Amino acid sequence: MRADLGERPRMTRTLLLAALLASALPVAAADTSLSTVAERSGFTKTGRYDEVISLCEAYALRYPDAVRCADFGTSPEGRPMKVLIVSPAGAFTPQAAKAKNLPVMLVQGGIHSGEIDGKDAGFLALREALDGAAAPGALARQVLLFVPVFNVDGHERFARWNRPNQRGPEEMGWRTTAQNYNLNRDYLKADSIEMQSMLKLVDAWDPLVYVDLHVTDGAKFEHDVSIQVEPVKSGDAALRKAGTALRDGVIQRLAAQGSLPLPYYPSFVQNDDPSSGFEDGVAPPRFSHGYFQLRNRLAMLVETHSWKDYPTRVRITRNTVVALMELVGAQGAAWRRETAAADQRATKLGGQPVALDYKAGPKTRTVAFRGYAYTRTPSEISGALMTRYDETTPQVWNIPMKDDVQPSLTVKAPRGGYLVPAAHAAWVAAKLDQHGVAYRRLDGALPKARVETFRADKAEFGAQSVEGHQRLTATGEWKPELRNVGAGALFVPIAQPKARLAMALLEPQAPDALAAWGEFNNAFERKEYMEDYVAEEVAREMLAADPKLKAAFEQKLKSDPAFAKDAQARLEFFYRRHSSWDDSYRLYPVLRIATVPR
Repeated sequence: MRADLGERPRMTRTLLLAALLASALPVAAADTSLSTVAERSGFTKTGRYDEVISLCEAYALRYPDAVRCADFGTSPEGRPMKVLIVSPAGAFTPQAAKAKNLPVMLVQGGIHSGEIDGKDAGFLALREALDGAAAPGALARQVLLFVPVFNVDGHERFARWNRPNQRGPEEMGWRTTAQNYNLNRDYLKADSIEMQSMLKLVDAWDPLVYVDLHVTDGAKFEHDVSIQVEPVKSGDAALRKAGTALRDGVIQRLAAQGSLPLPYYPSFVQNDDPSSGFEDGVAPPRFSHGYFQLRNRLAMLVETHSWKDYPTRVRITRNTVVALMELVGAQGAAWRRETAAADQRATKLGGQPVALDYKAGPKTRTVAFRGYAYTRTPSEISGALMTRYDETTPQVWNIPMKDDVQPSLTVKAPRGGYLVPAAHAAWVAAKLDQHGVAYRRLDGALPKARVETFRADKAEFGAQSVEGHQRLTATGEWKPELRNVGAGALFVPIAQPKARLAMALLEPQAPDALAAWGEFNNAFERKEYMEDYVAEEVAREMLAADPKLKAAFEQKLKSDPAFAKDAQARLEFFYRRHSSWDDSYRLYPVLRIATVPR
């Protein structure tokens, strides 16, 4: 469905009536016990997905004035995707939350279903908060959407050793979906049914804060949790203050409870080598916490340490969720005002430089990191250097940290917006609808329109499949040109709150753009050719007819030895200057325009 200017995309009938009206599901004999398999086992086990379904219903029955259980989608294998809508104030629809000016927080577990701490910790934190034992009064000042398991099909690929780099529980789900999608690489491209369902939920409720609960991979050390938030180093500059306050508020609360939290993901620059140190950054928008800053909202990635046991990890995740309830309850109203102001600023980005990718610069500092004694010796198994940790001997590692994160790709936003030609309008419109990006169709043609075009000087296709795509890396720049734009094209205005999101999708060099994921690869493939013997004849005719061309060719032969030795390059020198050359080869189909078409 289309998202016209000033109009929010219409939700599906199922989502609106089932999920967002959120009436409690009628269950005559639901289990009223709200304890989990994890609790009853002393946090050595975790339950199967049928427990999520029954607990969702049981919470709604136990707390009828504060909780609704709803479906927000159906997985490829036919399982209901459950969300608990929690609001002691009675705001069980997006409209009610907006009318009551309540901030919305969405907390999600099990995007990687082997990393299942969030499910068990979320149910525990929610029960304690509803009973007044944790974060007293905080839920009354917000709406909490709790998705216990996002990757529901992966959750049911249940076995021991699904997470070989993790301690507990005894059995757990699988990282990817039934279609082998990694959902935490799918936020912007939104290939999977699960992500498309999540984006509908997000677009309906517009959460102020989105929380993604994970478990790390990697080395062994004492630190027990990583808390990363954006915008802190990316996105709207003024909104970064709120992002920093959210991150630091959670870290301070966790530290006071005895945790050793980190504000960055502890992954070594060189795999398996602690001495190489760490490099901070900003995740691209395929990741949850890299995506929401494009919407001018706050997102947090929580990563408990995989080598802590399951009871410890669930406790820390529970503490994190409670801290978030407290912070959103106390600061959510002010942060909502700040995100609304960021929305307004985004509508004025036309003609301004916008950062689309980031990287840490070469500057380093030394951090005191709480690790363990270790050795690096040759392995008799692999023959490579192997790191072996002694968890009985804590050790402070003084190691380098690169955290001077700066934009690595900055593009000036178009003054008017983007034009998507009619040939691509249907599928691009569907993708824009998934993200709630506004656009409109042009009823008439734009003859000889003054636009900007992007012609790739170089286009490199990925050597292997990534998430079912052949990625593209294109180099080039936008240049002014007159082009005929046919009726039925899409106009995507830059003057909208989701301007950064539109740019992330449509700028061809952005890291997770449609073009980067290979959706426009046909435009960068050569489809027509001139036979060599024809090119020889054409070249002789052109040389005879154009002395300037002849001089340019001879100069090229003298100045470029590689060209002089390359027979095909010499023939193509003439083919590219001939009227038969394909003018659309390596021409990115999407255009930019400085004005707003009528």
